[in-house]
Amino acid sequence: MFRRPVLQVLRQFVRHESETTTSLVLERSLNRVHLLGRVGQDPVLRQVEGKNPVTIFSLATNEMWRSGDSEVYQMGDVSQKTTWHRISVFRPGLRDVAYQYVKKGSRIYLEGKIDYGEYMDKNNVRRQATTIIADNIIFLSDQTKEKE
Repeated sequence: MFRRPVLQVLRQFVRHESETTTSLVLERSLNRVHLLGRVGQDPVLRQVEGKNPVTIFSLATNEMWRSGDSEVYQMGDVSQKTTWHRISVFRPGLRDVAYQYVKKGSRIYLEGKIDYGEYMDKNNVRRQATTIIADNIIFLSDQTKEKE
């Protein structure tokens, strides 16, 4: 039932190089991330000389599962793993909105792309960083309303 539409979508992104053609065939690719979680810290607005300003904050996502051999749903211990994501917002309008309205504890949904980079720390040691570059943020809750 769903096979045909999925194949049509995949054909838009995947191009095969013909065996008879030796020319370069450009492929489309997809780098997309969707996250739903809680903000771990208030955003920080940073500007490095010669570069665009960026709003940075952290986002926590949780994964929960039940452990144990029992097939009964209520049986077993609940385990949880929290993953922290570094979020960067470069788009001018979204960057300013994120800096002003994203607050620690807020629940948000965001879309973006994943980026891997390297930097030198204070001790001149090369470090690797994984960052989510957000291009859309949807606010799902306001921390102040939840405390009332």
